[in-house]
Amino acid sequence: MTLRVLPQNLINQIAAGEVVERPAAALKELVENALDAGATKVDVNLRDGGRTLLSVTDDGKGMTPDELALAVERHATSKLPDDDLFNIGFMGFRGEALPSIGSVSRMRLTSRVRGSENAWTLAVEGGAKGAPEPAAHPYGTRVEVRDLFYATPARLKFLKTARTEQMYAREIMDRLAMARPDVGFTLSGDNNKTILNYPACEGDLFDARLKRLGAVMGREFQDNALQIEAEREGIRLTGYAGVPTLNRGNAQMQFMFVNGRPVKDRLLQGAVRGAYQDFLARDRHPLLALFFELSPRDVDVNVHPGKTEVRFRDPGMVRGLIVGALKHALAGAGHRASTTVADMALGAVRREGEGPSLPYGGGARSGGGSGFNIGQYQPGVPGHAAIERNYAAQAPMENPGNYGGLFDRGREFGGSGGSANIGGGEGGFAAAAAAALSGGYDAAAPSARIDNIADEGKFVDHPLGAARGQVHANYIIAQTRDGLVIVDQHAAHERIVYERMKADLAESGVKRQGLLLPEVVELDEASADRIADRADEFAELGLVIEPFGPGAIVVREVPAMLGKVDVSALVRDMADEIAELGQGMALKDRLMYVCATMACHGSVRSGRKLNADEMNALLRQMEATPHSGQCNHGRPTYVELKLNDIEKMFGRR
Repeated sequence: MTLRVLPQNLINQIAAGEVVERPAAALKELVENALDAGATKVDVNLRDGGRTLLSVTDDGKGMTPDELALAVERHATSKLPDDDLFNIGFMGFRGEALPSIGSVSRMRLTSRVRGSENAWTLAVEGGAKGAPEPAAHPYGTRVEVRDLFYATPARLKFLKTARTEQMYAREIMDRLAMARPDVGFTLSGDNNKTILNYPACEGDLFDARLKRLGAVMGREFQDNALQIEAEREGIRLTGYAGVPTLNRGNAQMQFMFVNGRPVKDRLLQGAVRGAYQDFLARDRHPLLALFFELSPRDVDVNVHPGKTEVRFRDPGMVRGLIVGALKHALAGAGHRASTTVADMALGAVRREGEGPSLPYGGGARSGGGSGFNIGQYQPGVPGHAAIERNYAAQAPMENPGNYGGLFDRGREFGGSGGSANIGGGEGGFAAAAAAALSGGYDAAAPSARIDNIADEGKFVDHPLGAARGQVHANYIIAQTRDGLVIVDQHAAHERIVYERMKADLAESGVKRQGLLLPEVVELDEASADRIADRADEFAELGLVIEPFGPGAIVVREVPAMLGKVDVSALVRDMADEIAELGQGMALKDRLMYVCATMACHGSVRSGRKLNADEMNALLRQMEATPHSGQCNHGRPTYVELKLNDIEKMFGRR
């Protein structure tokens, strides 16, 4: 075997294997080049998921014929003017993308600079470069990549279906679009079908960014996002985070950008978990997008072939900035809950199979069976039995006192026989309807109600309104100035008790319990060192540990509130989390779990009937308690329905 230098074309193909993993990776490099060129609009066209054609057109500054020829040479770039690899101010900087893509495809570059009479084009096929030729093209650059990986057929076998590759391409476009709301982006697929279209957003940075995030992450996020803004030691953090009740089962909707570059970092996952640990269960994840601005010298972007990962000079400080900023925003949200909770409640009547029973036993359903819709309801043909029931319902009663239902309920709520006797006579429509509806309404009786309201306007102007009653011995109905609020009394009081316990814990500290026989936990040396380095942090949480030789830790005291605990398992869990996330959440999670369990058992139970003063006191406590809009597991504690929405639901608007 003889040592030799590889041919240039093979070198380019090897580089392409690192840079161009799939069509979406090539797309990322080309769009980043367009953004570096000052483009304000980027149009992308795909065929067959990017295999057959991948075209990127921009309105950037363009390239001259000489620059076109130089652009497809390896390590040719304009983005390191001072040759300082630690002062990178552009998305790209290596000069590998175009030659790597050209070595495994049929690529054509067409470009025109401002003030030039005509454009120039250059073709590269399988690494073989042609000469620049005159062409027709508007100002800017277009890169066409055809038959990707035709020169390396083995790579084609590893690609997914066209639809899957197109999905990967959209994810890349979404991330880049979130990073640059001032730029318009379009993506079209087969038959020029538009996949996405994000116009450039106007206004200040925060407004423009929120509009773009809403377009990418959904209107729900835009309506329920908390603004993030913080700065520490030259690092500025901005962005938006969703309220805890807006969450998902995975972390796919968590985005991080560093100096305008979309990146993935385990630091973000651990920091977000630490900030939301009081509000969400471990298997639920919030939605957020965070943007960092810092000196290029404080972050290394040259640690991954695809430039999708970065390394901070001081990761601990960055993590603390994320946690502090998120907690500050969540504290400012008060008792706010996601608007999607009310939307789900209002949308329940339109769900298929869950609409109310209609007269004559049916009616048309809109949208091919999409559910009950008042505005589009059309009655069906009534049957004979239905007609008889309706006649009976409207007939006068001879002895209304023998019937329960609506007539008697009217008296129970303070009304008289006359007020309930809507139809006139001695029985009227209400009592007859009660007789026609078998079973009456006994099961729907309120658990508690306010019969005499001394001041109709009292508490109505408060955010959660004035209590008007309790149903099913668990839900408080409150009236606000422009709607009503339904409160889960157990979940709400659980959050109130939990916040009190946390405050007491912070004030008095975590009580420790010494072990009669200190326990030695054996770990690998790296894990033991990581645990020992955080001994002071764990001591504040009640866990006293010391190094005990190479690869071992001795535990002398544990938090008293944990009771009987498997010390070895706890230490190992913390070591694993420090290695994975850069922090040990296991101990804090267990402490908070104990607090949450105690709060659950110490709060108002479901089934307990409350009087008016107790209900109003609970509402006022919710308004004064941070994070009372969700329980300890991220579920909402109340639903607010606006009067306008209620009236629309009943066809009054």
